[in-house]
Amino acid sequence: MLGKGARNTMADVRRVWTDRIREERKARVWDKPEMARRLADAAGEARNRLPSHESLLSYVKRWERGDVDEISERYRLLYACAFEMSEEELFGEGEDDVDRREFVGSSLAAGLRLAMPRAANLDGGRRIGTQEVVRLHNRTARLRRLDDVLGGAETYPVYAAELKSTIAIADKASYSDATGRALMGVIAKQAQQAGWAAFDAGRHAPARQHFKHSLTAASDAGDTSLIANSLAFLAYQKVSTGQPGASEADASCRVADSDETPRAVQALLRERAAWAHAVAGNARATEQALDLAREALDGGHDRQGPDWALWVDQTELQIMTGRCWSVLGEPSRAIPALADALDRYEDTHARDKALYLTWLADAHIDDGDIEQAAAVTRRAVVLCADIASVRPRHRIEETLKRLEPHRGVIAVAELIDEAETLLRQSPGSPRPGTPPSHREA
Repeated sequence: MLGKGARNTMADVRRVWTDRIREERKARVWDKPEMARRLADAAGEARNRLPSHESLLSYVKRWERGDVDEISERYRLLYACAFEMSEEELFGEGEDDVDRREFVGSSLAAGLRLAMPRAANLDGGRRIGTQEVVRLHNRTARLRRLDDVLGGAETYPVYAAELKSTIAIADKASYSDATGRALMGVIAKQAQQAGWAAFDAGRHAPARQHFKHSLTAASDAGDTSLIANSLAFLAYQKVSTGQPGASEADASCRVADSDETPRAVQALLRERAAWAHAVAGNARATEQALDLAREALDGGHDRQGPDWALWVDQTELQIMTGRCWSVLGEPSRAIPALADALDRYEDTHARDKALYLTWLADAHIDDGDIEQAAAVTRRAVVLCADIASVRPRHRIEETLKRLEPHRGVIAVAELIDEAETLLRQSPGSPRPGTPPSHREA
C-alpha cells in the first residue's frame, strides 16, 4: 500500500493517489458525479452505508485535488471495486510508478480501440472501399464525444494519433476516386478535431497547422461544409489570440451560403461570425449574424446535418448571444440570456460551462454587481479545477484581474485566495511559456 515506502513524503503519496484516481476515472470517460455514483453502487454491493450523493461528490472532488492527507481504507476499497481493480494495482507503489497524466492519451486510446483498418495492415497497397471509410467516419464521430468531458491536453494525443493513422492509410492503400474523396473528408474532420484539442490546450502552432491541413483535405474531398468549417476554425483561433478575424469568419459563411448547406452548419458558422464581430466591437454586424444563426435554427433541421455541427442548438445560440453582448459591454442584454441558458446547462460539460460563466461574471462587473460577479466566477473556478484545458483558466484569470480592485469586498477576497490555490493544483494549468488568450473563446 502507499505509505509503506519511507522514501515518499506524504505530499508525494497524496500526489500519487490524486493522479491515480483522477486518471482512472477519466480513462473511463466518467465525470465526478458519475464517479460518486459508482462508489455508491460499489458500497451498495458491499452493504456499506455512505453519505448522501451530494456529500460523496464533495469527497470525490477533495480527494482528486489532494485536499486530504489520506483516503481511508474503506474508500480505497470502494474505488478499487468501482474501477474493477485490486487495491494494490490501483494504489500500489512500485519502481515503475510514473506520473500517468503523461499517458492519459494512451489509456483513452486503449479503452476506445475499435476494429478498423490500421496503417500497419496495409503494406503492399491493400485496396479499401466504402465500408472501411464508413468505419473510420463512425470512429471519428465517437471519439469526438470525448471533447464533451475532457480537456484538449488529454484528447490531443488521441486525436493526433487518429489523424496520423488515417493519413498513413491514405498513403498506403489503394482505392477508387469516390472512396478517396470520402477518405479525405474523414481526414479533414480528424484534422479539425486535432486542431481544436491543440487550441484548447494552448498549443496554437500545431492547432493552426491542423486547421490548414483540414482546409486542404476538405477541398480535396469537395465538401463545402468542411471547407467553411476549416475557415471558421482559423478565424476563431485568430480572434482568440488577439488578431482580427471577422473577414475570415464572414468568408466561411459565404462559402457555405447555399440551400444545400445543412442548417446546423449555417447556424454554427453564423454564430462564430457573430463572435468575431463582437470582439471587433461591431455591434450591428454582430446582431445581423446572430439573427441569421437564429433563422437557420428556427427553420429546423430540414436535412441530416454532419455530426460535428449538430451540437449547435437554441441553448448554445442563446449562450453565444449573451457572450457577444457581454464582450460588447451591454450587461442588460447579456445577463438575462446567459443566466437563463446556463441554468439549463449541465455541469457535466464543465469546461464549456466554466468558460461561459466568465462572460456572465464580466457582465455583472459591468453592471456594478460585484458580489454576484464573485459568486459566478467561483462557480467557474470549481467547475474547471480538474479540466485539462487552458482556456477557462485564462478567462478566469482575466475576470479575476477585473475583480482585483474590489478586494475590499469579502466575497472577492475569498474568491481570489481560493482560485489561486485551485487553479495552481489543477491538471490544466498552463505550461511555462503558454501565451495568454485574448477574449478567449
